[in-house]
Amino acid sequence: MPLTRLSCTHCGFWHSWFEGKEPLTLNCVLCSDVRNALPPDGWDYADVGRVARTVTTRWKEVTPGIWGFWCEPRYGLAGTGWLIRRDDGNVAFEGAPFYHDDALEQIDRLGGVRLLSASHPHGYGALWQLQERFHPELVIHREDVRYTKAFRVTTVADDEHEFAPGLTLHHVGGHYEGQCVLHDGPQRALFVGDSLKFDDFDAEGRVHALSCHKGYHYHIPLSRGELRHYRRVFERLPFDRAFTPFEFAPNVTCANALALFDRLIAGTPTTRPQPMESDAHG
Repeated sequence: MPLTRLSCTHCGFWHSWFEGKEPLTLNCVLCSDVRNALPPDGWDYADVGRVARTVTTRWKEVTPGIWGFWCEPRYGLAGTGWLIRRDDGNVAFEGAPFYHDDALEQIDRLGGVRLLSASHPHGYGALWQLQERFHPELVIHREDVRYTKAFRVTTVADDEHEFAPGLTLHHVGGHYEGQCVLHDGPQRALFVGDSLKFDDFDAEGRVHALSCHKGYHYHIPLSRGELRHYRRVFERLPFDRAFTPFEFAPNVTCANALALFDRLIAGTPTTRPQPMESDAHG
């Protein structure tokens, strides 16, 4: 029986399912997990046509060489797909919930996608569309391959995976077993996944507070051991701007992140936003 793709309208996660069959027995693996909330009105799944009619894909260059793609109105977890332009081939990290044809054509004009990856399942979005259009190498950490039924992993990453000189995937775990961050050395940028949450944005888009979470919806903190591992990885990755699967922070530095980890390790780990030290520089 042929397969099709369905999107959970609550979280936006894409599933493979049997074409023509009602998904009455399909439980969304993301919504069913403690790190997300259950849909208040029960499961609802949309096919590609319904999603296409529901949202519009937007894009912009958020900083030179790095483009963001997202959907309006908000859909699912409302993620942003990042495109890093490089002379040796573009890298797409995280996925927008959906890519209309005009968005895919824009990515084509920007040079397509040579490498494709994501920090963890909350950042997958519609990676399957980018894979079908551009046929890139698709890299996922070994612990999160279990969540990839909607697309095909071509390279399984261990705890450190070099995409290209200066562009490396690093395993941090914590929030998800296979969560990774992507360090772009030449850009002094870190794509942090959900290892950090940005809080208290000002009118200029600058962040003034940070937090860490094991589970966001139920405010579950990380353990001290998980925070120590975050710190060991981050301290080797100099950066002075950061990206989650949702936001760009032009002022979050490595030193800001280390100060947060140190505060949480020394005290009682919490999910409460912590004021950012204004004099910390990466």
